[in-house]
Amino acid sequence: MKVTIVGGAGGVGASTAFNLGLMGGAHELILVDERPEMITSHVMDLQQVLELSPGCTVAGGDAADVRDADVVVLLSATPLTVGTSRLEYLAKNSSIADELADGLPAGWAGVIVVVTNPVDPLVTRLQQRTGHDRRRILGYTINDSLRLRTGLGRALGVPPGSVEAWVVGEHGDASVPLFDRVTVKGLPVRPTPDQAATAEEFLRTWYVRHVALDSGRSSTWTSGLGVARMVSALDGDGELWPASVVLEGEYGIEGVAVTVPVTIGRRGAEQIHEWQLGAGDLEALRTAAEVVRGATAGIDPSGPKKSRA
Repeated sequence: MKVTIVGGAGGVGASTAFNLGLMGGAHELILVDERPEMITSHVMDLQQVLELSPGCTVAGGDAADVRDADVVVLLSATPLTVGTSRLEYLAKNSSIADELADGLPAGWAGVIVVVTNPVDPLVTRLQQRTGHDRRRILGYTINDSLRLRTGLGRALGVPPGSVEAWVVGEHGDASVPLFDRVTVKGLPVRPTPDQAATAEEFLRTWYVRHVALDSGRSSTWTSGLGVARMVSALDGDGELWPASVVLEGEYGIEGVAVTVPVTIGRRGAEQIHEWQLGAGDLEALRTAAEVVRGATAGIDPSGPKKSRA
């Protein structure tokens, strides 16, 4: 499986390639970025990783490497700044997404994994601009669920990895934690109101607290491992994931992308699941969709969609 990582010189791109290398699948990894010296540096380093964990190949590439890729991971983005919400990056990052969209050939049959923020409007934008099968454009959003699990684990006093919990909706302020689907070591648990509030505060403040450090880095380790596992799932027989995907009537939502539970496999979203949500959670999910719709509608169209060879 050829995996082209657009934005491969950055921390998350390099971490994704590193984790895919450790997983040992027969992947052809191509790193693409506007900083060729950084790409060369990462490739030189990763080649020795493959001596310890063989299976993949890794090389630098260019924009043309999206054309025959099985999976394209979009990571390129404008740098993070303190006090800026994800949605405020939309104007600049949409032009990056447009460039990717316009570089894909007609009839391209691969899968795009969007990591660049804001994920949901960019997934929506890419699907509109390319006309690509909506199930083959997926937004990486599991970090919200992981942060909820961390917060719940602390509130419940259980070790990391014990909690399964899900966040749907927008990857941002309009996210929707599902407290009625929490399990601990596989057993259903209903958090108390105080426990839920503690976990939700952890979820909703993590991004702000992290960006406020002004460290110049994003969630390199979490996202690198998570994206690598998501890419590996695309080469598998089906795994349940939270992912942003354009909906066509599911949950009463039409034409925009939000995070919902999906089964990921070789065709992208093999199945989009419609869980029974409580009335409040369903209303919040639909509100999140309208936030994404409004943001997407505000993108400068920058002219008509370009024709693709």
